[in-house]
Amino acid sequence: MKKLIIVLLVSISMVGFAQTGEKNFIDQNYIEVTGKSELEIVPDLIYLRIVLSERDNKGRLTIVEIERVMLEKLAGIGIDVNANLSLLNFASTMRALWLKTEVVLTKQYQLIVQDAKTLEKVFFEFQNLGISNVSIVRFEHSKIEQYRQDVKVAAVKAAKEKAELLAVALGRKLGNALYAQEADVLNLNTMSNVVRKTPGRTVFSQDNYYSSSAENSSIEFEKIKIESTFLVRFGLE
Repeated sequence: MKKLIIVLLVSISMVGFAQTGEKNFIDQNYIEVTGKSELEIVPDLIYLRIVLSERDNKGRLTIVEIERVMLEKLAGIGIDVNANLSLLNFASTMRALWLKTEVVLTKQYQLIVQDAKTLEKVFFEFQNLGISNVSIVRFEHSKIEQYRQDVKVAAVKAAKEKAELLAVALGRKLGNALYAQEADVLNLNTMSNVVRKTPGRTVFSQDNYYSSSAENSSIEFEKIKIESTFLVRFGLE
């Protein structure tokens, strides 16, 4: 009875091994290729940091008056200040003067503009108002996630097209995809800190600072670069 049980167990194990003994994809005939896709897009969300201080205008206007005029000018060039302007910080500092102490108020704002033309108008108005403490914080795009997905799909399609071409050259037929892995290259490019100037235009990149003495020229932005690379293995028939 014990011998019979042992024989049955061995038989079941052998059957299980036979059923799961299929070839791994590495043991199959396959072709391995990489597909790459790139896309450059113009940012449509430009984030600015604006600092207003009573010290900058030497006490000619209060912080409230500076803010009121700024809001009027921004609304005048078509910016929705309720949606695109937000207060980041409001602070006061003490300044010692001759025989008295003065309180200096400072406000810091974030402004979002959608294109270089609008930004140029903003800088022009700020120059006239004497507001020079303005910096570009970052660039983004409102549809960046969709563009990222599109670039991934394009990279996989490029890999398949390359594999089909090589399979024909080998006299084989391309089979199903066996393996796919994305390389870690999908990203927004790191903006340089240099303003590139060409005749008649200025190209702004992240962390460039505006000053009231800036040249009057057309403004463009560094494009956002998105790229994706996939490694794909296809079976060969």
